[in-house]
Amino acid sequence: MTEIEKVLYTAKTHTSGGREGGVSRSSDGRLEVKFSSPGALGSGANPEQLFAAGWSACFISAIKIAAGKMKVALPIDLTVDAEVDVGPTRGAYGFAARLNVSLPGMEREVARRLVAATDQLYPYSNATRGNINVAIKLV
Repeated sequence: MTEIEKVLYTAKTHTSGGREGGVSRSSDGRLEVKFSSPGALGSGANPEQLFAAGWSACFISAIKIAAGKMKVALPIDLTVDAEVDVGPTRGAYGFAARLNVSLPGMEREVARRLVAATDQLYPYSNATRGNINVAIKLV
């Protein structure tokens, strides 16, 4: 198990109602999300969409750190498209995920090394490694 040496931030939310019509609010008031099940009618997001959004945003932040360490300039139009699957496993439910990383104009080998370095320092990768299938692809 990975132990945090120093807590840099703690996210706090209060959630009621679950997937079907539930609501989650952050303790600082910056986030309020209404929920709905995947594919259901309604205006709410589902938890997998929030996971995908957080995962891709955090990956971009981590790639900036890795680029700084490698002294590599990032393209301003860097993007990450995340796809998070949920489905049955043996007696439970599980996740699978794909991150499609776009580094336009960057030399392919440099981009590959940068993504590999990011995967090693990135908290979502470290939390999920060996637990779920994750594919990180340069597009």
